[in-house]
Amino acid sequence: MVTLSVLSAKGQKARDLEATLPEVNPHVLYEVVKWQMAKRRAGTAATKTRGMVNFTTKKMYSQKHTGRARHGDYGAPIFVGGGTVFGPQPRDYSYTLPKKVRKLGLAMALADRAKDGKLLIAEGFEGVNGKTKEFLAWATGAGLDGSQTVLLVTANELVRRAARNLPWVRTLAPEGLNVYDILRQEWLVLDMPAWEAAQARLASQGKGGEA
Repeated sequence: MVTLSVLSAKGQKARDLEATLPEVNPHVLYEVVKWQMAKRRAGTAATKTRGMVNFTTKKMYSQKHTGRARHGDYGAPIFVGGGTVFGPQPRDYSYTLPKKVRKLGLAMALADRAKDGKLLIAEGFEGVNGKTKEFLAWATGAGLDGSQTVLLVTANELVRRAARNLPWVRTLAPEGLNVYDILRQEWLVLDMPAWEAAQARLASQGKGGEA
């Protein structure tokens, strides 16, 4: 059981909220982040093999009676510009991670921010209507001055638009909440609908996307 700070719509601390979150296991967080990074890899690295290089396949010179080593075509890997042996080819780096582990990782990421007192839940964003200066005023009132990075999670498009121009704020919709982005930023701020969506996601047994 952890105690979370709930901010009023004006950015002032309004009350505390009790939540049940698991103990943090760094290895679980590592496994989930590794899984996320593997899914995001493009896997497009490629080199040309001997059969792909643009050289004639004609034999360089006669096999015998030259006094030189025997060779085939100019595309052989031992020559400059020749094909690469065992070079990278396009591949899919993604793999399957159990849904229970993904959900546990998300819960632990929330717990990690909560234990440091860096998880805030906002009841709203009063006065924020799409302008950066409006969100900056709200954040300053909430004690977020830009000295540390913030992950802002809200379904309100106007609030996300207002915050996304600030270099120290990363914004996400509630369905995009994931372990990697939580751990990358020093503070996590969710509005109440986003917090409830996260709790429902952790409690559900259905299929999920990135944890």
